[in-house]
Amino acid sequence: MARLHQNGTSSGWHVQASKLSLMTSNPIREVVENLKLTPNPDKPFITLSIGDPTCFGNFRPSNLTLNAVKDSLRVKESWNYGQTVGNLKARQAVAEYYSARQNSVSANDVVLCSGCSHAIDIVISVIASPGQNILVPRPGYMIHKTIGEGLGIKMKYYDLLPDCNWEVDLEHLENQIDGNSVAIVINNPSNPCGSVYTKDHLREILKIASKYRVPVIADEIYENFVFSGYKYTAMSSLSDDVPIITCSGLTKRFLVPGWRMGWFIIHDKHNVLAKDVRRGLLNMCARILGPNTLIQQALPAILKNTEEDSFNEMMLFIENQAKRACKMLKNAPGLRPIMPQGSMYLMVQIKIEYFPKFTDDFQFIKQLCSQQSILCIPGKCFNYQNFMRIVLTVPENILIEACGRIIVFCKTHFTDVHKII
Repeated sequence: MARLHQNGTSSGWHVQASKLSLMTSNPIREVVENLKLTPNPDKPFITLSIGDPTCFGNFRPSNLTLNAVKDSLRVKESWNYGQTVGNLKARQAVAEYYSARQNSVSANDVVLCSGCSHAIDIVISVIASPGQNILVPRPGYMIHKTIGEGLGIKMKYYDLLPDCNWEVDLEHLENQIDGNSVAIVINNPSNPCGSVYTKDHLREILKIASKYRVPVIADEIYENFVFSGYKYTAMSSLSDDVPIITCSGLTKRFLVPGWRMGWFIIHDKHNVLAKDVRRGLLNMCARILGPNTLIQQALPAILKNTEEDSFNEMMLFIENQAKRACKMLKNAPGLRPIMPQGSMYLMVQIKIEYFPKFTDDFQFIKQLCSQQSILCIPGKCFNYQNFMRIVLTVPENILIEACGRIIVFCKTHFTDVHKII
């Protein structure tokens, strides 16, 4: 009989975690957990950090969306395992939805996944190998880093330009490409920046991708999240030769993030992607037994019966929230809000030199929470220091209260260093 130590483990045991698990981290969770926040107990806690438009209850899925799932509950196919790539009718519904709005695709180009993040996971896992690199935006949502670095895939960052509506720094993007670059991630509309790229700008990006023969992963989960005066353009609709793999899903547009229904769509007009790439994508889908069949069963009705009016109302609300927050925060000394063009976020520069008590955005956010019970996401989470991201989907009165507290905090800690000098 093996001798047991006092802690109940058998001597000689040596169980180790995999390198994949130890190399995998979520920057947002990691930073927020390290903040060790203690909100001010005298002020109601307000979180402006969660990218879930439904969490405050002021937005909800349409009745048509909810009824589509209700109608599918008793359908036998919604109880069964489905195809690993998604059921044919559901894939056809996605293909028809995009063909009517962008460019023509078939059900064979569509793969259903457990949310957009799962789609990105599969695509990165197939298109890159250990030692190769993927180009991702800075600032940017770090899901690509979370997925890739655990697999030994390097992230190379290309800069976005805050003074040019967060457009891609094209020269920097091109300089970052090397012989090991296997994909460029383009997030449009953007999280966290709220940028919406013009057709001309997207074409300039495609010229670079074509020049170096690097495919594009188009992260377009915020498709159509645009403010008045701007227009969303699917990158795949502009490409002549660059293969585009578009990742999206129901999460944001249909206000059902918890349903975990996403997809990726292969746009490859000239069959540039080798056969083994498509085979690899299908193989990776087989690691789990396909996405939620109940939601798949409802997907054709959800996509076909979309209520544009309610979505347009939501976007008008978010746009007004962005304007309201920008107007208020311009009165906060030491801050510079940058008006977004879409999405559901606002990036605010923290001119840290005017806050000598704080060394960086991390400390600024920590003390903001401690003193004013406001939680924003520090720019560090998006690989961009001395900024913070504010979520705009909160109710109007909560946003006004939050911005008011941020102004008080800044006025309390602001020091005009130029006058001192």
